[in-house]
Amino acid sequence: MKKFKIITAIVLVITTVVACEKILPGTPPDDELLDGPVEGLSFEQNRQFLAGDVAFNDEIFTSQNGLGSIFVATSCGSCHAGDGKGHPFTTLTRFGQTDSTGNQFLHLGGPQLQSRALPGYSPEQIPAGATFSKFTPPANTGLGFLELVSDADILAMTDPNDINGDGISGVPNWITLPSFITPNSNAITQNGKYIHRFGKKSAAHNLLHQTVNAYNQDIGITSTFHPQDVYSGLNIDPEVSDQTVHSVVFYLQTLKAPIQRNQNDAEVIQGKNIFIQTGCESCHKQTLKTGFSSIAPLANKLFHPYTDLLLHDMGPGLDDNYTEGNAKTSEWRTPPLWGLGLSPNSQGGQYFLLHDGRAKSIEEAIQFHGGEAQQSKERFQQLSVQDKNNLIKFLKSL
Repeated sequence: MKKFKIITAIVLVITTVVACEKILPGTPPDDELLDGPVEGLSFEQNRQFLAGDVAFNDEIFTSQNGLGSIFVATSCGSCHAGDGKGHPFTTLTRFGQTDSTGNQFLHLGGPQLQSRALPGYSPEQIPAGATFSKFTPPANTGLGFLELVSDADILAMTDPNDINGDGISGVPNWITLPSFITPNSNAITQNGKYIHRFGKKSAAHNLLHQTVNAYNQDIGITSTFHPQDVYSGLNIDPEVSDQTVHSVVFYLQTLKAPIQRNQNDAEVIQGKNIFIQTGCESCHKQTLKTGFSSIAPLANKLFHPYTDLLLHDMGPGLDDNYTEGNAKTSEWRTPPLWGLGLSPNSQGGQYFLLHDGRAKSIEEAIQFHGGEAQQSKERFQQLSVQDKNNLIKFLKSL
């Protein structure tokens, strides 16, 4: 009898496990996920990655631990679900600068609108006379690779006078570094300014710069790097530790690069060829390489982000009459295309593309291109229906 009960119990456990496996979803394949660390991190590096993951995705700020008094978001992860692109609900508003002379509205809350506030406080309003632009949060994956592209390689892709006559004249955004940033030993300077590469207008130099600004401008959280309170304008005690900031930076540096799907599909291969033939790769460079890094899995690697990290004039249709650094109002940094096909996973099941999310499909995003991308757009418009479909299928595979 006892043996029968044991066998019955075992059968019940097995049945329960099998039933749960049928009910619970399986683990998505790695190429369907944007989050996760690069392969090859050491035990200690994985610990730091996890610490950054917790700070980025799990730490929620309230009035008890430094939120506000005015702010945009309450956590890093709330704008980058699954490390993917943001949604119109999480889109930021930047205001106050129209040319390279700088932001004339810093004393009135610029450059970022704090659209939410704690009880008893009022959200900011865009000041009279200030132009503005909407910035949809980008995906985070692969940023460590982009950070390690050398300034020399970026400059090698520039063609400010369009010497080769292809209509493309990408330029970097040269900006003065904040005091807390130490440039790399191989950084190139021009009149005391340095190449910046992160953000819609390339207004952030590196991931420390980007992270510190996000804590301060998005959540209203001060640090030793940026002690100024966004509400009072006064320097106050840090509300996030240096260790946490560095852990988040390390997390962003070591998020894996998106993995292309269906690479051997004949239509995807044909779509890639069309992508190159139409001139899209003139800005969306397929392959870049990293330089030296103390993080071995990132060092001296070829990778495929489909960007040149340069500013390009995208024409009057995408000119918001707002800018940052030395970029013109119609100039935008080439966004990396890797991970594009997974964007709907974090955008409510649909696309919100371009800098402000105005394009609701990949084809619509292409149709908004102008300026330096006008010729490529016209070549796309002339494609057959099948060739267009193949090109879109290729882009969705990234």
